[in-house]
Amino acid sequence: MKAIILAAGYATRLRPLTENRAKPLLPIAGRPMLDYIYAKIVDVPDVDAIHLVTNHRFAADFAAWARQKQGRLEVMVHDDGTLTNEDRLGAIGDIRFTVARAGLDDDLLVIAGDNLFDFSLSEYVAFWRDKAAAHPEGASCIALYQCPDLELVKQYSIVELAENDRVVSFVEKPEQPTTNTVGIATYIYDRRHVPLLETYLGEGNSPDQPGKFIQWLHKRVPVYGYRFAGDWMDIGNKSQLLEADNKMRRRLGLPEREAYSVEE
Repeated sequence: MKAIILAAGYATRLRPLTENRAKPLLPIAGRPMLDYIYAKIVDVPDVDAIHLVTNHRFAADFAAWARQKQGRLEVMVHDDGTLTNEDRLGAIGDIRFTVARAGLDDDLLVIAGDNLFDFSLSEYVAFWRDKAAAHPEGASCIALYQCPDLELVKQYSIVELAENDRVVSFVEKPEQPTTNTVGIATYIYDRRHVPLLETYLGEGNSPDQPGKFIQWLHKRVPVYGYRFAGDWMDIGNKSQLLEADNKMRRRLGLPEREAYSVEE
């Protein structure tokens, strides 16, 4: 299994914090946000390589971060060549770019570089393997969170499951949510489903918002939902960034802050 970290966005809602620093490299409780995701990935025995895709503007910064990692796995950084939010490839476009650039022919664990979570990726992979074993054509998976705030649910993707946890409905940004079960940007793509990225994009579908690929995929092949316990921190705006920073500070016994700053 190969891991892909998506880190090619420009995080315009967090400017000016992200004018000269990529969002996944912003500090949370004194460490780059990306450190927490890296630690989760290296705990998965199945993963034997990590690929990070970013834009040209921040590629050197991510390469510097990758060089100082001391964990089990090296991080290979891929520059998608884009320079602005207007010419970005989009998350799905970046997955396809990375697969082609690195010549990947394996199961993929795909994670957005700006979300933090408590659950074990090893347990997630074990859940997926158990489900996929029943399907000769393979099965893919999405991690699911029970969001307590119904207004926030409207900003995410809602997912409904059959009794066996197979995805039967997937709706992006619903005006009237029928469930508070939302998908987070943490996916497992079966190696037999990865070529369908070309089919999806070839049909003219959106290259952005990775959930849209799952919305399309679950109607064609088995896709399962992994309902995890514990917390998830989506970091999309400044208030969510401050909340995530203080939540992690409380866990580590560090003083909380009234305003977020990249300085400690």
